[in-house]
Amino acid sequence: MKLRERVLMMVRSRDAAIGLAALLLIVALVFPPIEVPRDTFTYMVTFDITQSMQTEDITSNGAPMSRLAFAKAAMRDALTRLPCGSKVGWSVFTGQATLPLLPPIEVCRNFDALLASLEGIDGRMRWTNWSRIAEGGIYSAIRVAHELGRGVEVVFVTDGQEAPPILPSNSPAVDIAMPGVSGWLIGVGGDQPVPIPKSDAQGNRIGFWSASEVVQVPPALRAASTAESHEELSSLQGEYLAQVASRIGFSYRRLSGADSLARALQDVRFAHRERVPTDMRRIPAMIALVLLVGCYVGSLRLRSWSFPGRRRGVLPHAGIVTRVDNGLP
Repeated sequence: MKLRERVLMMVRSRDAAIGLAALLLIVALVFPPIEVPRDTFTYMVTFDITQSMQTEDITSNGAPMSRLAFAKAAMRDALTRLPCGSKVGWSVFTGQATLPLLPPIEVCRNFDALLASLEGIDGRMRWTNWSRIAEGGIYSAIRVAHELGRGVEVVFVTDGQEAPPILPSNSPAVDIAMPGVSGWLIGVGGDQPVPIPKSDAQGNRIGFWSASEVVQVPPALRAASTAESHEELSSLQGEYLAQVASRIGFSYRRLSGADSLARALQDVRFAHRERVPTDMRRIPAMIALVLLVGCYVGSLRLRSWSFPGRRRGVLPHAGIVTRVDNGLP
């Protein structure tokens, strides 16, 4: 094929490719979402906002962080990993009740709203300073999920600190499991007992709880007669939470970071197969990009074919005629 014919064919194919790329970009702008089957998840997430959750016994990037702040940061990251079509709602726990704040809403369309409402969850919402996690909090959270409808799972984030402490004489006797509702108990906190921060009604830190200000385990009910009760100190009660989770058909996981929570929320046991509107505009846009890149590469080849190397001649370069001499006689 002659050089002239090759150049003309190249130009024509490039113009056609550019035209097709432009058409594909227009399609990408107006292409409607298509319903595609995928696994989705629906959770009602409950945060323990009692004062022990303000204990700063977790380190993040070298700085101390409270248990509640650490849990919220992990949840922010986990939201970004949930597939579109999944739904998440918020509630808070203190005393013996769980208070719903936001029903489960779709994560992709309402991502900013979920982040803003999550940011507002803190200890200032607390309406009492005592807590009954197994006797009231989890039961209340399960009841809320049950009333929201089938397929809503529970994620209960807590350090497991019962205040006053659970004694053998008042151990939970109520059956808090409900058919169709399952989920996670997520434990957060350190292993070493540390003082519990004390704050006023406005959330201002006013010191730490002392032994005389909290209910202690009576000497007759302690594991050892010489053991001391230190309910003014707090650590993650992981073994206790695992036992509670096993009794009600939940799963337990310790919150060690954003990855651990994200993996828990994407557990296939809690997935629901649904048809979800999916944005497919990236497909025509990517094809258009490939065509345009191909045109650019073809343009470079066209230049090499149009101006083959020779012993003596001229080449146009940036609007200037340049003399070429390869030094041969």
